[in-house]
Amino acid sequence: MGPTVVTIGTFDGVHLGHQKIIKRLVAEAKSRQLESVVLTFFPHPRMVLQKDANIKLINTIEEKEAILKSFGLSKLVVNPFTKAFSRLTAEEFVEQILVQQLQAKHVIIGYDHHFGRNRNANIDDLKKFGEVYNFTVEEISAQDVDDVAVSSTKIRTALQEGDIETANTFLNYKFMLSGIVVKGKGIGKTINYPTANLQIEEDYKLIPKNGVYIVKSTINNNEVYGMMNIGFNPTVNGQHKTIEVHFLNFKDDLYNKSLQVELIKRIRNEIKFNTLSDLKAQIAIDQKFTLDFINNVK
Repeated sequence: MGPTVVTIGTFDGVHLGHQKIIKRLVAEAKSRQLESVVLTFFPHPRMVLQKDANIKLINTIEEKEAILKSFGLSKLVVNPFTKAFSRLTAEEFVEQILVQQLQAKHVIIGYDHHFGRNRNANIDDLKKFGEVYNFTVEEISAQDVDDVAVSSTKIRTALQEGDIETANTFLNYKFMLSGIVVKGKGIGKTINYPTANLQIEEDYKLIPKNGVYIVKSTINNNEVYGMMNIGFNPTVNGQHKTIEVHFLNFKDDLYNKSLQVELIKRIRNEIKFNTLSDLKAQIAIDQKFTLDFINNVK
């Protein structure tokens, strides 16, 4: 890696607030003919320091990297967050990570950013280190930092409430779920609505509220729309939460393939029907709603 312009943060969601910072980072790097780098940490510090296994993130690492690179970022550097790493002093962090590893020449950082052991160093300390280690520091305004914090909270809340349209507005792209298609019980096939069962490996990934959603995937370079159910399949007394997608006008076998699904709109809550026939009738209604919606969007 050559000399870089660096910003630091979790950037979960890479939403509108983040995008403003990333565009600034990429533009500054281009003007200096340097590489643009986002330094992030995984696992999330709260998972390590507070044993907060319940924290759910908007993106997986792979999703985050793809979104960041779509804005022209040169490199996402994911630094493993461990207890030992958290004990680095501020100067050790600057010298070992920013200077030696990333060759930082310019650092773009929030006014309230704290770093080093016990998070006891701030932006003023970073500027002093910059004079010693030959890099400059640019401050992200309080307004922009607040926008980032507010947006992340609002997006997580919207997803947990099933309000996909609000989440997508803040994200400035469609919220996605990514995983491998695994074998299910095959019940969908028996009622002529076969589904692809999506298995998400990352247990930290935020899964939206249970229910039925209009979704879209790109499969073999073709856009394919469908309906996705998140929930427990109460009609057949399901015991485990599943994520199942029925694609419209699509017949290919997707077993064991990677699939990324973009969520567009939530149609309804998950319902327990008395019979499979009742379920099939409701899916037909959902399908008509979905087709009408897609035709109006296109």
